[in-house]
Amino acid sequence: MITAWIDEIKKTTDPDQLGMIIVHNGIVRATSKNGKAVRAMKLSYNKGMLEACVRELKGRDGIADIRVWINEGTLNVGDDIMRLLVAGRFRTDVLPVLQELLTFIKSHIVHEEEIYN
Repeated sequence: MITAWIDEIKKTTDPDQLGMIIVHNGIVRATSKNGKAVRAMKLSYNKGMLEACVRELKGRDGIADIRVWINEGTLNVGDDIMRLLVAGRFRTDVLPVLQELLTFIKSHIVHEEEIYN
């Protein structure tokens, strides 16, 4: 998926506007932040809010593209939670947008429920 996203972006984006592509791949950890052993995680997300957030961030100066995939349902330890990709001109354009996107998704868009052993 990520390789396909990168290949597509490189083929369809003006090379003057593409100097950095950064990817985040979140994974279900075996230990929660509070130290408990995790067996699995239930995850759901608000698709409408995600689409609106991505649309707004794509309009930022220096951003060429944003791709997001979020896994939904019961996820086991080691499963991918989400993949985010932000492409743009410079790292000073791309890094802050990835951070903002990830923070907003974790704070407002996804609902995670850890299932403990």
